Amino acid sequence: MPVYQDTERKTWYVKLYYTDYTGARKQKMKRGFKLQREAKEWERHFLETLQGTPDMTFGALYELYAADLAAHTKESTRRNRVSLIERHILPFWKDRRLNEITPADVRSWQTEMMNKGLALSTLRTVNVHLSTIFNFACKYYRLPSNPCSKIKAMGKIGRSLNFWTLDEFRQFLPTVQDPILTAAFLTLFYSGIRCGELLALRVKDFDAAAGTITINGTYHRFDREDLITAPKTENSVRTVYLPPFLVDEIRSVIDRIYCPDPEDRIFQTVTSRKLRYAIDTGAAKAGINKIRIHDIRHSHVSLLINMGYQPMLIAERIGDSVEMINKVYGHLYPNQHQNLAEKLQKMKF
Repeated sequence: MPVYQDTERKTWYVKLYYTDYTGARKQKMKRGFKLQREAKEWERHFLETLQGTPDMTFGALYELYAADLAAHTKESTRRNRVSLIERHILPFWKDRRLNEITPADVRSWQTEMMNKGLALSTLRTVNVHLSTIFNFACKYYRLPSNPCSKIKAMGKIGRSLNFWTLDEFRQFLPTVQDPILTAAFLTLFYSGIRCGELLALRVKDFDAAAGTITINGTYHRFDREDLITAPKTENSVRTVYLPPFLVDEIRSVIDRIYCPDPEDRIFQTVTSRKLRYAIDTGAAKAGINKIRIHDIRHSHVSLLINMGYQPMLIAERIGDSVEMINKVYGHLYPNQHQNLAEKLQKMKF
């Protein structure tokens, strides 16, 4: 038996040998258990994680999933996902064996989550994360089926689209007193870039002569450190053409930087917190609907749709897919069938 007592320290320890994925034989030792049963439980958990079978606990599966997530997901995405899972999923499921979890168990968990009073969007997100973990087990660890697939997902399914019209944005803008924040909001509204892309913009990404900004990164702040990582998707890498007045606004921001270096961030004094606060207070002063920072991106797309531009051009400009444009913003387009009939009528001979 690989569980032993350390008589000198009056504790228990585990010492075992195993074969890793390369076929190499290795030794594993873990000391400091006060009780024999704690040592045995650690041994069982380690072997379950190593073997990856459907009768392992959800907690053992999560360790495997978290390791896979760290290897294949952006750090910002990983942190957000892990935070939600460890707060809302792991406490309920960690000691349950995978092959014993039923759709009824998932339903019980959904009820518990809904009783917490969480936002509908949060409920939807954690439901997706749980289902993703079960799919991971089905794909890699021989779980026969995903118990989430047999019941209705909880939370918000449809997405209500909030945005400002051009008139509403014009009402909001005078409430912003900081000229750099004003330039930031103008850039968000008239370019459609994401907040992280705005904050990642460096001096070298701005071409005043061509009237463009190049999007090739996204900004995050972790542990008091500024990080610029790869953008959200491959489509996110792009060049965005700006109206001349916006070129002047960005140039004025750069002119305020002392001895600007090409690597300097343009909006280095702007934070997402400052943007949110300006929206909250400014919307109240202007008497308009309060929206999120990301909704300014929706506002830009809505503006382009009203100007008559087609999904492909809009998708290229905002760094997304045509499918996403049609799915999220399709209802904003005028009735194309009616337009088609009217144009055919004009062609009558």
